[in-house]
Amino acid sequence: MAALIVAGGRPRRALLFVVAVVVAAVCVRLGFWQLDRLEQRRAFNERIGAALASEPVPLATALDAADPTFRRVTVEGSWDSAHEVILFGRSLQGRPGNHVLTPLTYADDRAVLVDRGWVPSDVGEAPVTGAAAAATGQVTVEGVVLPSDGDGAAAPSPATLPDQVRTVDVGALDAAIPASLVPDVYVLLERQAPRGEPPIPAPLPEVTEGPHLGYAIQWFTFAAVALVGYGVLARRLGRERPAPQADTGQGGI
Repeated sequence: MAALIVAGGRPRRALLFVVAVVVAAVCVRLGFWQLDRLEQRRAFNERIGAALASEPVPLATALDAADPTFRRVTVEGSWDSAHEVILFGRSLQGRPGNHVLTPLTYADDRAVLVDRGWVPSDVGEAPVTGAAAAATGQVTVEGVVLPSDGDGAAAPSPATLPDQVRTVDVGALDAAIPASLVPDVYVLLERQAPRGEPPIPAPLPEVTEGPHLGYAIQWFTFAAVALVGYGVLARRLGRERPAPQADTGQGGI
């Protein structure tokens, strides 16, 4: 019976070894996948940096590019304050508030949605009045093209313009605005001429490398833990094996 126990230790260690190697291999693969994601994010950040560093171009020129996002643009038109919307819940330096989304009509039936900036939380209705109201007449807007937060799937039917929204879904708002909005993108206002007193310009989205490096380190650590854990268990199994008993030749009849 003791011989059977001794012999049974090796299959258990072999099974543990296979499990440890498989777990370690999966963790290593996931670690390298996160490193690949990190490189993609760094390349994306470099593209954003290059786009932001470039001189502003007319909006029409930027829209002709394969990807106009994060390009600085200029566009001349008039504010359509009748179809203004509050982007709810956008704090600024710890202060609660909202952003103001206003279509800027720049052609007969063409408009671009513009985030005009931040207002305090007590300005919760559109169209905004007072100092932060949209200027009348022709204005020239300079800003950064940003991607829409949605594809219009959330548009109500029949189309109605909401008082407040929580994301900038250009497609959903386009369904309720008479002018045809530029699809898939909007403009984050940085400057306006004549200046007037627009809302406080909102900061650009933060550009970071994300958590990918930290995740990669975690996966590589899990792989090391799996292999070290196998070694510890294998040694413990080795110590627990009973020593084979000597044959005294006095077996019973």
